[in-house]
Amino acid sequence: MLDDFRLSGSSRILFPRTGGDTLEAVLLNTSGGLTGGDDFDTDIVADSHSQLTLTTQAAERAYRSIDTRPARIHTSIKVHDCAQVNWLPQETIIFDGAHVDRSLTVDLDPSARFLLVEPMIFGRTAMGETVHDAAITDRITIRRNARVLFADRIAFTGDVQAHLDRPAIANGNRAMAALLYSAPDAECHLAPLRDLLPDTCGVSLIREGLIFARLLAEDGHALRQSLLPALRHLRGTDLPRTWIL
Repeated sequence: MLDDFRLSGSSRILFPRTGGDTLEAVLLNTSGGLTGGDDFDTDIVADSHSQLTLTTQAAERAYRSIDTRPARIHTSIKVHDCAQVNWLPQETIIFDGAHVDRSLTVDLDPSARFLLVEPMIFGRTAMGETVHDAAITDRITIRRNARVLFADRIAFTGDVQAHLDRPAIANGNRAMAALLYSAPDAECHLAPLRDLLPDTCGVSLIREGLIFARLLAEDGHALRQSLLPALRHLRGTDLPRTWIL
């Protein structure tokens, strides 16, 4: 049940009929992509005992910017006790010349559960694209009871492909994803995830009740081949239909 719902600008949300107990919301940017000067704010609150899955209609695209300001995307999620939120956006594709500043802040009550994936692709290899000039900042912060449990920061400036080619960063891979699961049973999923993920991925129990994986792949197709089984395992059911259309 929705208690409060407001939209403005090019942000839209669709609510497909899933027939289950979980409310599913599909986020849609009607402008067709992101560029310098765009400003998107999304605030989400899941009340106690609710279940919410959020995804996107398609991959988001960050295009070349001709503005000195970045495309700014800020998402804030609050998950109350005994509620679960699955934050499952599809890939963000970074084009040459993109300028993006993105942040995700999640506040969890003591018994809240949260599943997150944030995939990112640097140029479409099938189209012969390479990202040689871009500025990308991406921040993820997870808090429980106002205490920071996890913070992840990514920043690329200049020749992004040169950075990705470095063995200590991506070893030439052009697709990556952050995968996080915060719940009391997180430790139980450590061994199964390590069995599911290839050698280009790493998964760790960051602290009690929080598991994190970083995935690398040569392109978006290979990334999905790794991501889909891992997400199905952690979610305990199939992904939203927009992921498999």
